[in-house]
This record gives sequence, C-alpha cells and structure tokens, in this order.
Amino acid sequence: MSVSELPASADAIVARAEAAIARMAAVRAGIGRVVFGQEEVVERALVTLLSGGHGLLVGVPGLAKTRLVETLGVVLGLTTRRIQFTPDLMPSDILGSEVLDQAADGSRSFRFVEGPVFTRLLMADEINRASPRTQSALLQAMQEAHVTIAGRRHDLPHPFHVLATQNPLEQEGTYPLPEAQLDRFLMQIDVDWPDLATERRILLETTGAAEARPEPVLGPDELIDLQRLVRLMPVGESVVEAILALVRSARPPEAGAPAGDPARAVAWGPGPRAGQALMLTVRARALLAGRLAPSLDDVAALAEPILQHRMALTFAARADGVSVRDVVARLVARLG
Repeated sequence: MSVSELPASADAIVARAEAAIARMAAVRAGIGRVVFGQEEVVERALVTLLSGGHGLLVGVPGLAKTRLVETLGVVLGLTTRRIQFTPDLMPSDILGSEVLDQAADGSRSFRFVEGPVFTRLLMADEINRASPRTQSALLQAMQEAHVTIAGRRHDLPHPFHVLATQNPLEQEGTYPLPEAQLDRFLMQIDVDWPDLATERRILLETTGAAEARPEPVLGPDELIDLQRLVRLMPVGESVVEAILALVRSARPPEAGAPAGDPARAVAWGPGPRAGQALMLTVRARALLAGRLAPSLDDVAALAEPILQHRMALTFAARADGVSVRDVVARLVARLG
C-alpha cells in the first residue's frame, strides 16, 4: 500500500515513518560506501530529494559532486543523465526537438525526439556556463515537471529532480543564474574540502585495483512514497512560527528599522517559496535523523542552504565585508 492510500491518522504515519527511518539508514550506508565523508552534503542532498525538490551543488572541482549525483541515482534506483553546460549549448540540446520523418509512401510527419531532460535525476554540470536562454530552458521543467515543444506538452518522468553544479571560483565565461531560476532550487548545498581523515581514506580506497561501487537500495515508487510521507509528518506550532519569523525577517526592513537590524543589509530577500521549502525540508531532515517531527534545531540547520541563494545584500553591506551567511546567522540567532 502506498502512502497516498494510507489514512492520515497518527498511528499510520508513525508506523510508516518508523519503516522509512530504517530504509533511509540503508540508503545513507549505501552512499557512504562510495562517497567518503561529506556527511552534511549527503544529508542535504537526501533532504532535497525527499522533499521533492532540486539542489544546487556549489564547490570547486574535484570534490566528488559528480560522483555524489551518480551514486544517488544508483542507490535510489533513479535513471540518471548528465548535461555538460557550455556557452554553445542550445535549449533543444536539453529538451529535445521535433524531426521530420518520411514514410515509405512519401507521407511526412513530425516526430519528437526526447532530450536528456527526460530522466528521473538530471545532473546539470556547471549550469552557469550556459547562456541565459539555455538556462531558462530548465525553468518549466523544474517547476512544472513537463516541457512544451512546438506547442505540445511532454510530461517528464516522475519523480524528476535536477542537481546542478556550480564552480564558485572560476567566473570567466559564466552567466549568473537569474533570481527566478535560483528560486527554483530548493536548496544551495555548499561542498567544502574533506577533512584529513577523509582525504586519507580517499587516497587509500580509490587508487587501488578494486573500488567500491554503489548498489540499488530504493526504487522510484518507494522514493515517491517517502516524499508523500514527508508531507504527512506533523509540524509543531513553534516550528511554524520560527519559519515564518525567519523568512519574513530576511527581507528588506520597513522604514524606521533599528540600526542593529541585520535585515538592513538586505537588498532583496526570500519570498513565500522559501517558507514552503523550510516546511518540507525540516520534516525530511527529521525523518533522516530518525525523528517523527521536526524541531527548531532543524530550522536553524537548514536556514543557510534554504535562504542564501534567495537573498542579495546592499552595496553598502558588501562594501563593509558583510556576507549573506553572516546575515542569516544573525537572523537565526534571534530565534532563540
């Protein structure tokens, strides 16, 4: 029986959640055999997928971003395709195009040839290297799970997720993602350098004759059930109030705001979609941690990845060396 068919009673949700906790532990173990360390990155990637969203992986080359996406695809049982974004990439290279076929009797008709976006897990590698026109080709797919070609709708497989990568250092020949597209990403996942113990393990276990390979743990239908379960998990009133307070405080303040208000550094801030993202991701994080309901700690832990790509600072704040992370940290501290 799928989650959608279960009665939304407390007992049913608890029973399903307890089973899901064990399955997600197996998923994390499967990923950990291939992707070493980076526990927070793996957690945030899984939270993104459990919440039914898309993720933006930001990190310098060589930090296993591609390996992580490929491993997630195998472990979760999702078909995976990769697109290398380049300045000459065209929208049709992503979405597909119509070709003219001629039958044996001479009649002609158009046939749609699917592009690589028709998959369950799409890796958009170095997404900011493509032109804005090509970047925008993903907008409808990410938001509505279908594309329109020559006036005809083509539905994407379900579930459908985009995990895009971006290099934060090399900016020559890149096109910054517009705010509308950034907002389509549920979460920005920063990928940092591994610690000493993890890097030692990488050296020893990836340069020998044999190398660990990921194995399937879930399937697409089971992932869909888990995504539905996340939406059934209860959220306490204190968590709801904290999410509302955090998102609203991250917007430019009204006239007369006190000098110490961290929002005075904000030029534009998150919309309601950020609050929706927090409501989903705190539930998913709680499930991953083996809890049946989210807490204020989940809100604090996910504030930065949810808000940082949905905010921009004023020129004065940037001139003073203030970062978005600094502002988010101060806003989270005010939650108590």
